[in-house]
Amino acid sequence: MSKSLLRFLFWSLSRLPFSALYMLSDTLYILVYHIFGYRKKVVFKNLRNSFPEKSEAEIQDIAKKFYKYFPDLIVESIKMASISRQEVEKRIELLNPEEVYRHFDAGKAVIGVTAHYGNWELGILRLSLMTEFPKLVIYKPLNNKDFDSVYNTIRTRFGATMVPMKQILRHIVRLKNTPHISIFVADQTPVYQDSDYFMTFLNQEALVYTGTERIAKMTNNPVVYCHIGRKAKRGHYYCKFTTLIEDPKDYNEYEITHIHNQFTEKMIQENPPYWLWTHNRWKRQRRNKI
Repeated sequence: MSKSLLRFLFWSLSRLPFSALYMLSDTLYILVYHIFGYRKKVVFKNLRNSFPEKSEAEIQDIAKKFYKYFPDLIVESIKMASISRQEVEKRIELLNPEEVYRHFDAGKAVIGVTAHYGNWELGILRLSLMTEFPKLVIYKPLNNKDFDSVYNTIRTRFGATMVPMKQILRHIVRLKNTPHISIFVADQTPVYQDSDYFMTFLNQEALVYTGTERIAKMTNNPVVYCHIGRKAKRGHYYCKFTTLIEDPKDYNEYEITHIHNQFTEKMIQENPPYWLWTHNRWKRQRRNKI
């Protein structure tokens, strides 16, 4: 599918009202969960390994809630192609933006950390609207270059800059003396050259990114977690900011990595359905493992 056709499809579907998009989501739920069973083996394996203390009935309940949320995430992400600033601000409430502003007021940049939780995609647009300072979103480029280009155009509608992981250092250096926020979606599965560090995450040994820690220590900027949670009303979220690290230079190696991953872990454990369980998060194993 060409880039121009992708762009047309995204824009056309995004013009539908939320009510129509949620009708589409309800249909997708039936198809994805009941008919095609999209990645069910991965989802149930992830859930059972992550929550060995839960009964099978509890696992089934979490999975069903996840599969109802997952199509909502898809249609809400499509809506981003034409959603207004006012609607973005309505859909995601910032509970405590002053937690970020205080670092800016001190002349600091902010190392933002989030996860594939709630609606992190819509969160990019909301964070773009909260400040006029530069906003960098660190991401892993998709294999499909056309889709990657179209979706990044949508993500940057309100002023964010998408920065591939391998280019982050040059951007950080360029903004060295300017308050800004860099957002890392730090719960992805890295390739081995990005990290060889493993830790226990949701009851399983996981290869984790250490790039957030490296940038934080290099710049000595605070690490702030952006927790995008789901409200009871469909399609509405909140973002709560928590400063995890004030002075990165005071921490030992891998300590910052543990802290922000443990924060993500606790967030998922408290409300499991709204993490991206279709992702095969634990596919990497130690290379010397027999």
